[in-house]
Amino acid sequence: MKNNNNKEIEILVNILDNKNNVLKKLSKFKFIKKYKVRDVYFFDPKRKDLKPDKNKHLNRCLRLRRKNEDNYLAYKIDRFNGRKWLYSDEYEIRCDNYQNIISILNFLGLKELLTINSKKYIYTYKNYEIVFEIVDKLGMFLEVEAISVPKKSDIKKIKSAINEFIKFLDIKVGKELNVGKPELMLNN
Repeated sequence: MKNNNNKEIEILVNILDNKNNVLKKLSKFKFIKKYKVRDVYFFDPKRKDLKPDKNKHLNRCLRLRRKNEDNYLAYKIDRFNGRKWLYSDEYEIRCDNYQNIISILNFLGLKELLTINSKKYIYTYKNYEIVFEIVDKLGMFLEVEAISVPKKSDIKKIKSAINEFIKFLDIKVGKELNVGKPELMLNN
């Protein structure tokens, strides 16, 4: 879910609990929907900033997403505090024809980097979007994103509040990953 200024402020953690327990604990929140997602990430062989660095991190990425039958093209720029990920600037548009978008990206010289298939369960609570995600080849994740973030917000304070909210959920999780699923897949 996008907030009003393209800042994606969220925390991603591994789930150490079982699926049924997670779904039971999330059932007290407003269920939005469940859907299948196919994310295809592209890189540009001629641009250093649009491909993984030597540590297999993506500081910028172009993603084509198929969410059930809907398609979205997104460009993300990750923002860091030293080596710790803080948030992403995300610019996303809805697209009608999935295959035409792939053709256009190929005509522009972009190459497919990786594909991530997942199943997502989306919930909301107050100012949070809660995503329980089962990712092929990676496992289960919990992603909590702040929504309706004012433009000049204290990002560290928001992330601290998200961490407290994750504790409140009482789901067994690991520590914040500070990388996205593409980096996890590249290093898998």
